[in-house]
Amino acid sequence: MGASPMLEYAFFEGRIVPFADARISVGTHAVQYGTGAFAGIRGYLDADGETINIFRLPEHAARLLNSAKLLRATLPFTRETLARTIVDLVEKNAPTGDVYIRPFVYKSSVQLTPRLTGLDNELAVYMLQLGDYLDTAAGVKAAVSSWQRVADNAIPGRGKLSGAYINSALAKDEAEEKGADEAILLDQHGHVAEGSGCNLFLVRDGALVTAPITGDILEGITRRTMIQFARDEGIPVEERDIDRSELYIVDEAFFCGTGVQIAPITSIDGRPVGDGIPGPITLKIREIFFDTVRGRNPDYAHFLTKVRAKVASAAD
Repeated sequence: MGASPMLEYAFFEGRIVPFADARISVGTHAVQYGTGAFAGIRGYLDADGETINIFRLPEHAARLLNSAKLLRATLPFTRETLARTIVDLVEKNAPTGDVYIRPFVYKSSVQLTPRLTGLDNELAVYMLQLGDYLDTAAGVKAAVSSWQRVADNAIPGRGKLSGAYINSALAKDEAEEKGADEAILLDQHGHVAEGSGCNLFLVRDGALVTAPITGDILEGITRRTMIQFARDEGIPVEERDIDRSELYIVDEAFFCGTGVQIAPITSIDGRPVGDGIPGPITLKIREIFFDTVRGRNPDYAHFLTKVRAKVASAAD
């Protein structure tokens, strides 16, 4: 994914300012030690061309505040006021198409000791235009990484802690150098965990299979949504340990997450997944997802926070 255009305004130090004015010192603790936590939130242009649908905003706000707890970062926000701040920023930027929203909690002190207590905390939020991060139609190639997923007892994976994403970057680079699009990481026990920045689902014998939230994975909001979609469609769901060899005999597989959305996997370590094309269960769940975020599925309208867009534009 290349650079995407930043939108004009950001939330910084308690107010909305021009993005160019949202600056921190090179000595900021979060820069030096990775003591930050972020959220990734998507806003989709509704099929009506007039509304931005922010997907599961309250859940993203709640998870960010939980990540802040892991950092011992006290913020003057509740889930509701954080969500309102994000809505205000979207309204101020008045986007005309799909957007990605990045709230960031960080230790703002200029201080040279790796610690969590006794430091100031801040929240910043910025936005950018963003389309597909991975191919959501034809499918992607995956490769099992030699890098192990960070264990919860080392750096908690259920929080989106910025310093932990060096682990993701190492795995992502290795996958691309192997000719793949995305990595699959194993946990400390050799079980399948997730992608470099996304959760992973497999399909075996008609059932959807994914690692448990105790398996050193992010407690993904999109992951949770996929499970609900599947159960509502009568598709069995198994949350359990997955061996590496199981990857090579599955019928279907896909990555999911705010960034990747729903990305079918067509090969793993050079082996075709199923027939080497996106499978029917993956495509069904993908259809439900995109119909939902575009405002075409009233069954899941409660997942959307609607913000009036600036002008009409094509949705797809």
